[in-house]
Parts: sequence; structure tokens; C-alpha cells
Amino acid sequence: MGPKPKKTGSKKKITKAERLRLLQEEEERRLKEEEEARQKFEKEEQERLETQRIEREKWRQLEKKDLERRSEELEELSLLEGCFPEAEKLKRETRALAQLIEKLKLILLETPSCDLESRTIVQHQGSILRLQELLSQKVDVATELLLREASTLADLDSGNMEKIIQDENVTLYVWANLKKNPRYRSVKFAKTQVGFEIPRILATSDVALRLLHTRYDHVSPLYPNTITKEDHAPMAVKHFKEECTEKAVTEEKVFAEEDTANQAAESQSRQETELSLVQEEEPNSEALENVDTYYHEEDNSKGPRYQLEMRLLSEVVSAAQLRLVENTVEFPQTSEEKEVDLCHFSTLGGVYHLDILELPPQCKPVKGWVLVEIRQEGLQRFTYPPETTEEPDPENAFPPIEVTLEVHENVIFFEDPKVIRWDAEGKIWKTDGISEVFYSREDRLITFCLDTLGPVTLIQDAHINMPYRSWELRPLGVNRVLMTVTSLFTELQIHIKENLCMLASVKLRSQDHLSHLEGKWMTPIPFILAMKEAGLNIFPAVYSHFYVVVNNKVPLVEMKAYRQMALLSSAFAFSWSKWNMVCNSTRVVFRVKEALAEATEDRLWGLLMFNGDRAQMLKIREDSEMFSEALQEETEFHSTLYHMVKDFASAEAMERVRRSNCQFIDSVCHMLLSTRVLSYS
Repeated sequence: MGPKPKKTGSKKKITKAERLRLLQEEEERRLKEEEEARQKFEKEEQERLETQRIEREKWRQLEKKDLERRSEELEELSLLEGCFPEAEKLKRETRALAQLIEKLKLILLETPSCDLESRTIVQHQGSILRLQELLSQKVDVATELLLREASTLADLDSGNMEKIIQDENVTLYVWANLKKNPRYRSVKFAKTQVGFEIPRILATSDVALRLLHTRYDHVSPLYPNTITKEDHAPMAVKHFKEECTEKAVTEEKVFAEEDTANQAAESQSRQETELSLVQEEEPNSEALENVDTYYHEEDNSKGPRYQLEMRLLSEVVSAAQLRLVENTVEFPQTSEEKEVDLCHFSTLGGVYHLDILELPPQCKPVKGWVLVEIRQEGLQRFTYPPETTEEPDPENAFPPIEVTLEVHENVIFFEDPKVIRWDAEGKIWKTDGISEVFYSREDRLITFCLDTLGPVTLIQDAHINMPYRSWELRPLGVNRVLMTVTSLFTELQIHIKENLCMLASVKLRSQDHLSHLEGKWMTPIPFILAMKEAGLNIFPAVYSHFYVVVNNKVPLVEMKAYRQMALLSSAFAFSWSKWNMVCNSTRVVFRVKEALAEATEDRLWGLLMFNGDRAQMLKIREDSEMFSEALQEETEFHSTLYHMVKDFASAEAMERVRRSNCQFIDSVCHMLLSTRVLSYS
């Protein structure tokens, strides 16, 4: 074995005194560090408290300053908002009454509810229904006259008669089975893809097939437009109302157990709140009733009489505008599973009236005369399947009838359309009795099978373009703006000038799409109706919040924001902000910039928060990581959007605002109220 390794020297042992000295030094160092940390914390805390004190003092000073000038700013805003009753007065003076269906519908839609008595609404609706019946009768008479001469109009090849009559609003297809050939079951109208596949029993019967395609829908009930019928309702409301009823019952039991004094206090508070809301939202009914008396007592001078009229009209218009953005509506319940909810879906492309008719006696030439048997009962429908209690022969069974229709080129379907049929007995649209639906998007053809013929139409989700991804309102000059709304499927640009609107462009899947509405100027309500009829629905209804996840805002705040944005729209651009989703329902946040300023795009836009009574510019930017209500440096509170942007606006921009036309401001406000971009984006 080799030599053993040498042992290393052991470490020097620390004495007890040395150990105590080191511990004492460590303790002194720890105490010193703690003292330094305490002093630093106290200093930072003092600085933080001082900063908070300064900020609170600054905030109090800003609030005091805002309160001092509040009445002056609101008075100036009231003068500016005089454009709304002035525009409404102009519309009243130019609104003409005409006994036509579309005119009557426009009256019901365009006239504020306070201007229409209930009996007037009922009268107009009755006139619409009578006119619809008259149209149907006239079509039947024209069809009967045509079918009497079917034999003289027969096709030389098939021996049967087919005829297409078309105008701007109606296309009539008629086919008469003169030969009754059992092998001739395919009916296709010349130069079209429209046709039928008929069963043997119809191919061997004295029948005629009629397809009347109306570009309008005079079949659906009036309630989706006027919200007055009491026998229909959104199906989504049923469960909502049941939950509300249960909640109300529970709350009632809780309130019953509370102290009597608390109940009285709450009741008084609730009454004061309701009274305040009524005063804000509804016009002074007593004053309205005394207007005529006042007019008789006053002279014909424009002064006090005109001022009272404008004041009352301003209250009426404000209340009407507020109702456009309120999210509550009372509906009765409905439980039909097969019924189509027209609050959820909208009919598009008009109505296809499909009928099987009994072929009337044909004209017969006799010795230079033309004889025809005219039946007193007029045009008769052929019942299919026949009403019989006998078991059908397998060879003569009554299978569904296959129908092929052309989808109107002016209608946009973002998804494959659904086919529904009209139930004449129940006066509702239903989904049953329809099978084997196939839609060719390229050819715009839809094929399906019907158990029996009758009126059918195509539907699409009315809220398919909601909620919006973004929106922007950009001025193009005095009394002219461009409104852009971007949804999941499309980007729509709308021009607004004075009291007119026009569809400027449509993009589908980032590609331009040509629409028949482009270049056509219309007043707001006809424009909105035309957009809906074309499948371009970006206009929520009072029941839409049952079908769309919305960023719901307090109606009064939303309405005030739209009114003031419209006042400024000639010179200022407004746009969507992601922070509008973060703040609560009592506030709205959007981006704003002066359109005349020259600067980079990022520096131009500022974030503005508004709660209906106070406007403030936010310190955060659109790309900030967290939401904060901190004020932008060197800015103040204001009671209105007008005075808020006035702090940083140029003199030229404010001059543009003052030169804006009242009808233009009213139109912009109407489009903002109708699209509700602050709640539906």
C-alpha cells in the first residue's frame, strides 16, 4: 500500500466573542436597512398622498369649473339642438297622405306615435289590408281571362300553354295543361330556370299552374313593422318573460317582509325617479292639450307662439328618439313550434304565390263567333292532395310537388336561404310541409318539395350582420358625411347629405359587390326599408337584443351621444373604440378627431368618454394595455361633446358645425339611432 495522504489543516475556530460581534454587526445592518426602507416607504407614501391630494384638488377644481359653466353650456346646446324640432316640422309640412300600401306603411313608420291616434293607426292598417285583398282579386281576374284563351295561346310543340308577364314589381307565370299527357310532368318556363315537377294526377287533370312573384311582401302580418298586433311575438321573449315573472314574484315576497318605513322610503324614491324619467322622456301632455287654446289666445305674431311650438316639438322629438334606442318591448307569448318568428328572421326577395287552378272552359269559335262559358264562381283553386277518406292507389299517390325558383338578383343572402310557407288558416308563416331544399349559390336557384302549393318566401336571420365589428362616421364637407359599418360578412358605406341617404359601396368578403341601391338617394326611412329588403340589415329593432349579444348602454346616454355627434358631424370624425366594451352601461367611449387637421393618423384620434352629463378626453390610447379614466393632460370636463371638442378644435371646424343644415343633422342622428353603433358593436 502506498503512503497515506497528508491530513489538511483544520479551519480556525471562531471564538464566542467573535461570533457575538458578527451577529451584532448583522443585526445593526438589518436595522439600518429596515430604517432606510421605512424612510423610503414613508417618503414615497407622502409623495403618493400628496400626488393624490393634488389630483383630487385638481379634480375638484375641474368639477367646480364644470359646474359653474354647466348651465351656460346646456343652454347653448339647447339652442344647437333646436335643429331637431325644426327638421321635424319641415318633415310634417312635406308629409303627404296617399291611399297606397307603401305610402300608408311609411306613414305608420315615419310619423311619431304621438302624432297618430290609435284609431288612425287602425284605419291605415285596415286600408292596407283592403288594398292587399284588392290586388289579389285583380290578379285572379287577369289570370281567369288569360286561361279562358289558353287554347288559342297553346305552344305548337307541347300543345300546352305557358305565358310570362312581367313588370317592375310583379312577374306572372301561367301554365295550362291542355294535352293532359301523363308523361309530361316537367314544367319549365321558356328562357328561365323556373319550373315544376308535377305528379301523375296533375299531369292528367284539367289544371293550370300559376306562379305570381311579387317583389314586395303583402302577405306577412303588419306587426313586424308597426309592433301593434297583439297576437304575435318574438319567441325568445316567452322564456325571458317567464324568468322576469318568477323574479318579480320573488322580489315581491322579499319586499313584503321588509320594514314598513323602508318600504315607504323606497316607494317615495321610486316615484320620484319615475317622475323624473317621465319628465325627461315624455312630452308635457298637459301642455300639448293646451296648445290649441294657446293659439287662439295669442295673436298671429311668430314670437311666443313659435317658441312654444318649438319647445313642445323638441320634447316630442326627444321622446321619439329615445324610444328608438330603448330595449324594452311588451309582447304576448307564442308557443307554435313550427311558426316562423318574424322578429328573428326577415323575408327577402318578395313572395312566390304558387297555385294549382282549375282550367276554365275554353273559347270555341262557332260560325265567326267566339263562344265561352263564364262561370259565376270565377277562378277556382284545385285541391291537392284531394280531400278523400279512401286509401290512395300506389300508382296514383299524392307525392310532394318539386319547385324550382330563381332568387331575385337584388337580394343578398349571406347564408343559404330558408324556405317557409304561408298558413292561410293561422295567418302565420310555417316551416313544415317543405323538404329536400337545395340552393345553388352560383346560379341563384333554389329547389324544394312542397306537400301542397301556396305562398312561399325565403328568409334570412335578420341579425346576421350584428353585432358590428367596427364603425366610423367621417365628414366629407359641410352637410355631407360617409358612414361605414363593418360586420362579419360585409362592409357598407353610406353617404348622407342634407335629408338624403345613399348606399355608396358594398364589400362582400373584402370584394366589391354591385348593388341596385348604389347611387339612389332616398330619405332615411325609405332608405332603411330598401336596405332591409335587399338583405343588408344593419338596423336593430326594439326586440333585437333578444337575439344578439349586445354591448347595451343606457338609452338616454346613447340618445344624447348620437344627437351631439350628429351636431358635430360636418367637421369631426367619430369611430369605434374597443374601450367602449370595457366601461359600464352608463358611459360610452369612442374615438374622435377633427377632420380638417393635418397630422399623422395615430396622433389625430383621441378617446372621448361621455355619460350624458359629462364629457372628458381620456389619457389612454386605443392600443393601451389597460383601461383608465384618467384625464388627458391639459384637458377639462365639459357638460357636452360640443364644448369638449371645442377646446381643441380650429375656428374653421366650429364654423362648419354652425353652418350645418338642420335636415342634415336630423338625418345623421336618425342613422345613428337606427344603427345603434354604440350598443351593437
